[in-house]
Amino acid sequence: MKNRLSLFLFVLTLKRPFIWLCRFRYRCGYGVHSPFAFNLITQVIYENTPYHKYKDLAEEQKKLSYERGEYWKYESRKVKRLLFRLVNYAQPNTIVDAGRIAASSLYLKAGKEGVDYTSASELSGLFLEAGVPVDFLYLHDYRHPEFMEEVFRICVTRTTRKSVFVIEGIRYTSQMKALWKRMQQDERVGITFDLYDLGILFFDKTKVKQDYIVNF
Repeated sequence: MKNRLSLFLFVLTLKRPFIWLCRFRYRCGYGVHSPFAFNLITQVIYENTPYHKYKDLAEEQKKLSYERGEYWKYESRKVKRLLFRLVNYAQPNTIVDAGRIAASSLYLKAGKEGVDYTSASELSGLFLEAGVPVDFLYLHDYRHPEFMEEVFRICVTRTTRKSVFVIEGIRYTSQMKALWKRMQQDERVGITFDLYDLGILFFDKTKVKQDYIVNF
């Protein structure tokens, strides 16, 4: 598992310049006319504020990495920091972290102090209290798209207009590309953002539905 993960990350690193060039025209919100979408892209996705928590989180991640193993830190720094900013932006009451737990869990919980946080690396661990909405979902196990689709199916019935779902690896495999498309087409989903490494789903149907590509 460790070797396969390392190989995948190595290949992805080699592809980065090509991915960036292909998405060059989708940078910095150029051509985006929706105030909501433009604000999210420029003030959240591209925000570069040096939050003091970044340093604390990096130190905590390093401290825990010795006991948690290589997978603990597999996500890139920019992905983890974006998760922090998205939680800080959405201010959810509940977070569901579905997938093998990694250092990103620290960033999710740090985005809002005292948030009700639930982690589930398997479906059997997805315990959701009756009637409680899923305000924020981080769904990350692209190697098992069937798991991701089932978690989405369960959690999408718990959404509100303020819910935000973040989906990992939407462009990593053909199965994930197909799953991402099905998620976008779900009648409950509103505006979506394709960042290549991540997909972001919003559920406010009062806004005109549109699917944006962002060079992240």
